[in-house]
Amino acid sequence: MGRINNVDIDKMRQFGEQIKADPSKARKTQVIEGEWLVQEGGAQFRSTINFEGGKTVFEMDSPTFMGGGGKLPGPMHYCFYGLAACYTATFATMASMLGIELKRLTTRVEADVNFSRVFGVSDAPVMEEVRVTLSVVSSAPEEKIREAEGLAIQRCPVVFTLKNPVKLTPYLKISRAP
Repeated sequence: MGRINNVDIDKMRQFGEQIKADPSKARKTQVIEGEWLVQEGGAQFRSTINFEGGKTVFEMDSPTFMGGGGKLPGPMHYCFYGLAACYTATFATMASMLGIELKRLTTRVEADVNFSRVFGVSDAPVMEEVRVTLSVVSSAPEEKIREAEGLAIQRCPVVFTLKNPVKLTPYLKISRAP
C-alpha cells in the first residue's frame, strides 16, 4: 500500500502484526529529562530530546506574568503542541489506514487557562475545557472522514491521557549544595 498522506501504511501494518503476535512489543518507555537554568537572560528550562533518528533541544521561558522573560514558548505551548501534534498524527494515520486521501489537514487547540490556582488564590480548575478543531480538506465522503475522527478520538495517546486519570508518581531527590 505504501505511503498515504505522508504515513507509511506498510510499517504501521507490520508493527500492528508484531504486537498482535506479542503484545509486550506495544509498550515503549518515553523519557524526557531537563534542567532548570539558574543563569538569567536566556531560557529557564532546557531538555535534549532523544528520538529514533537523533536528538534535538527544547528550551522554555515562562511568560513574564509567571516570572520568565516571555522570549521562548512556555510550558503550556509545549503541552498544547503535544496534543495538537499527537491528535493530528493519529487522525492522519487513521484516515490513511481507511484509504482517505487528505488534501490539507490543520489543527487548532485552545483553552482558557485560569492561573489563580498557581498563585494560591483559589482552588478553581486550571482548565475546564480544551477545544481541538481539525480542519480537513478531502474529497472523501463525510462519513469516512467522521469515522477517521472517531478512531482518532479513541486511539490518540494524548487524548486518552486528557480523558482518563493517569497515575502520577512524583519523586523528589535532594542533594545538599557544598
